Order: sequence, then structure tokens, then C-alpha cells
Amino acid sequence: MGADHSIDSQPIILFDGVCNLCNGTVAWIIRHDKKLVFKFAALQSAFAQAQLKSVGTSTQVDSIVLIQNGKVLYKSDAALTIAGQLSGLWPILKIGKILPRFVRDTVYDFIARHRYRVFGRTDQCQLPTPELMQRFIS
Repeated sequence: MGADHSIDSQPIILFDGVCNLCNGTVAWIIRHDKKLVFKFAALQSAFAQAQLKSVGTSTQVDSIVLIQNGKVLYKSDAALTIAGQLSGLWPILKIGKILPRFVRDTVYDFIARHRYRVFGRTDQCQLPTPELMQRFIS
């Protein structure tokens, strides 16, 4: 993987590596990230844990996390910011930011709370293809 993993070098998405919904979401983001904006790391990885500690965040976070330009975004803020940087029509989803964060995050939390029951979990990390390996930080 890349040598420079500084928090300011490239947007990094931290995700639950054992969650089927989260893994599917990462695969979806990769398909729509034609400009290769994002790097990825599982929340369970040593790298992600170190990044969370370095920004003063609990390492027990239960949310998608976007680290970009020295800022850390969670839940719906992270999801909508990510959508805003994808190719195609997906940036239109940023309009969701007109809703108050507590409304957006209530929906996010509901889905997150039930994700294992509805979508399942895996004990195995999905291995990316060799060409995608450079986008993942272990």
C-alpha cells in the first residue's frame, strides 16, 4: 500500500470490516470513485485504531468514518460527504445535508444498529483484487 498514510494526504474511509453491509458499501464506493479519491481501512485494523487515537476519537466508534483535510466526519456527515465526491449523479445526495444532523443520524443509527441482523457479518476480510490492493491500508 502507499507509503504516505498521513491524515492530510488523501481522504480515508474507515469501515467495519466484518459487516456485510459495510463491505458492500465500500465495493459500491469503489465502483463510483472513478477519480480514485478514497483510500480504505477496516476499523479493526491497527492503522485505523492509530488514526482514531491520533485525532482523539474513541477506538470503539461504530460508524463509517471519513478522515479528510485534517477533519474527521462520522455517520451521515461522512456518508453525504463521500457521495459528494463520487462520479456520476451521486453528488446530488449532498442535498441531504439540508436535513438536521440529528434526523439524518437517527436514520443512520437505526440502520447501523440492525446491520448485522439484516445483512449479516463475516469472519473473513474480503481480499481486494491486486489492482485494488493499493487503495486499502492495512
